[in-house]
Amino acid sequence: MAIPTSELQKIDPSSVIELFELQLDSALHGATTIYRFHDGSNTNSNGELVWAGNSYLRYPLQAEGFVFKTGSGSIPRPTITMSNIFGTITTYMAAVNQTTAGNDLCGAKVTRIRTLARYIDAANFSGGSNPFGTPDTSAKLPDEIFYIIKKISENRDAVQYELASIFDMQGLRIPKRQITRSEFPGVGSYVV
Repeated sequence: MAIPTSELQKIDPSSVIELFELQLDSALHGATTIYRFHDGSNTNSNGELVWAGNSYLRYPLQAEGFVFKTGSGSIPRPTITMSNIFGTITTYMAAVNQTTAGNDLCGAKVTRIRTLARYIDAANFSGGSNPFGTPDTSAKLPDEIFYIIKKISENRDAVQYELASIFDMQGLRIPKRQITRSEFPGVGSYVV
């Protein structure tokens, strides 16, 4: 179930919760580990947020460029900038580079999940119940799935990646067929 439009159009809708999942690819990274994190805060002191039974670590990050295109133009390429103060991202990249040298998490899947505070798990609240509404793990906006295509920058403070949708990946054909011009002169149609 998607979030009802009436909920989003309220004068005082509950807060939008933005969650991220970073999933490694076994062919590229040697594992299928999923890292879950959010950039917000939680009423519990541990900083983790629970959604659909999964814990999302509170982690400083900035994600921008997530826009919907309707018509012509290029497909958006959002960026995600993650804190590297304690070397956490560098450590992830070092672990990946042991299996595939120089990968830097390229090819990893990044899923952006958005829901409202009224639908998050009751485990997030000290009383054991959500004061904003009834938890519902199916009440969310459509997931946005992107893949890391390159590391833009890395320093002691932050690591920034550029993301692309599956339709914008280099060398990928969707569907797995190539469309070519007809071999017959005068015929303007394309054949598969």
